[in-house]
Amino acid sequence: MNPLSQEDRIQLSQLIFEVLEVWRVSPAEQITLLGLPEQTKPRALKRYREGTPLPDELEIWQRVQQLAGIADALRTSFPRNPQYGGIWMHRRNRRFGDRTPLASMLEDGMSGITAVHMHLDCSYDWHVDEKVHADKRS
Repeated sequence: MNPLSQEDRIQLSQLIFEVLEVWRVSPAEQITLLGLPEQTKPRALKRYREGTPLPDELEIWQRVQQLAGIADALRTSFPRNPQYGGIWMHRRNRRFGDRTPLASMLEDGMSGITAVHMHLDCSYDWHVDEKVHADKRS
């Protein structure tokens, strides 16, 4: 069960779609990035922009959380130009096998999204690294 209120889920859904627009992510790519069912039609995304929260499914909200973290990291990395996040998403990067960060997220799913988040946000990378080491010690 999602701990967010209905209103919070609506606001976060709308925010994520605004971010994806700034990143110039096509509707079909938005469906893939968010982990929505494959049969979701691009025109169905309109309802999420207009006040319907994304489905209350764990994987979708994990992706939303990661994408929000990426957006925040891009905002702090490029504070003078909020549009640069979209440019960065479409530039090839050796860290992602000479693919764009967007391609990495689309092709690799949640692991690609997490890799982009870790690349941009060293504090998130440390958090994940500490958890991995703690799990190995157990």
